[in-house]
Amino acid sequence: MKKYINLVLACFVCLTSYAQTPSAAPAQKLPIVIQGGTLHIGNGTVIANGEIRISNGKIDYIGAAVTDATKATNIELIKAEGKHIYPSLILLNTALGLNEVESVRATLDHSEVGDFVPHVRSLIAYNTDSEFIPVTRANGILLAQVAPHGGTICGTSSVVQLDAWNWEDAAYQTDNGVYMNFPSSFNGGGRWEADAGMQKVEKYKEETDKIEKFLQDAVNYAQLKNPAPANLKLAAMKGLFDGSKKLFIRVNFAKDIIAAVQMAKKYNVMHVVVVGGYETPLITDFLKANNVAVILHESFNVPLRMDDDIDTHFKAAAQLHAAGVLFSMAYTSDDGSVRNSRNLPFAMGMACGFGLDKEIGVAALTLNAAKILGIESKTGSLEVGKDANIVISSGDILDIRTNQVTQAFVQGRMISLDNKQKRLNTKYMDKYRSEKSLERE
Repeated sequence: MKKYINLVLACFVCLTSYAQTPSAAPAQKLPIVIQGGTLHIGNGTVIANGEIRISNGKIDYIGAAVTDATKATNIELIKAEGKHIYPSLILLNTALGLNEVESVRATLDHSEVGDFVPHVRSLIAYNTDSEFIPVTRANGILLAQVAPHGGTICGTSSVVQLDAWNWEDAAYQTDNGVYMNFPSSFNGGGRWEADAGMQKVEKYKEETDKIEKFLQDAVNYAQLKNPAPANLKLAAMKGLFDGSKKLFIRVNFAKDIIAAVQMAKKYNVMHVVVVGGYETPLITDFLKANNVAVILHESFNVPLRMDDDIDTHFKAAAQLHAAGVLFSMAYTSDDGSVRNSRNLPFAMGMACGFGLDKEIGVAALTLNAAKILGIESKTGSLEVGKDANIVISSGDILDIRTNQVTQAFVQGRMISLDNKQKRLNTKYMDKYRSEKSLERE
């Protein structure tokens, strides 16, 4: 048995050493000028035949093309005629870098033991060598909010940039949110069990009472000047009451959303974000009155109820925008799976086919997401003074048929877009080209 285990471990080491993720890009040296492309600013504005200048990792000019390419010296000039230039897309509510092989428990680090663990920091578990990261950023996603998933109050989220040697380098904004899984008052047997119906959850009151007690304890603790002994769990909640952290609540149905938001407001939580929010289009007045933002689940889903419209998920984004609710979209399942996170732009693109303007869709994944995270002063749009987190695509970034990211920059550093899927594509294309060549001979 021991020999067998050693053999398996040796094979695993060989496989992991063979498939290495790209190295982090070096710091920007020369000023960079990107010229000639269509600029999608991220706030709904579009500039045709525009120009961006990048110095020291920041955008220092954006507008009409003004640089004379024939006379330009000591700069790196990138000609982008016919291409589209965007701010980095931002992936919210993700376990990217926390989960790797779903069938191997040791590679899953998206949840912690215990129901109330707000002091658990997802950032320190973030693995910059995850094979999912290069695949995700190849579709224009260069920033992500790494969030915990298990328990009731799951832990603290952080924002990372997706080109780094380690989690310290990756940290873009640390410990800026606390995640909560709010209990549902009703559940059902699933769409495949037609006669199961919706059933009341017996322990709903018991579960919500536990949350209220914890929030009350946290409020009381926050009022102590020098608590002794220190309570790490309650100390991690302090930022919710002074506005330095936001409370992200995973909840879907209207009754539960209202209960969750009212509970948070009762205990003076300053910033609340609803995650999932299946029925948020039904209560937009309530959301606006309480200044609540929404992170929708991706649109590639069937309705949660048998009698809902088949396009419920597709049209939710347009409904929230029309009502004036700040919204974005995420692409992570409830169990923390990240295997399809790269499809985030296409999920938003589908929403654009159901009433949402395409530039508003881009804004939802860029500037709106940055606003929800509280990092809009640093990123989220192509504006002077912001970090140069930029994506160049040969086509529409939200269109699965034309999206082809050709170059990308994280804080002015041109990153590699190589990944495992591209390497496998090249490998097997070479194989079948060789076989066809032999057949012709």
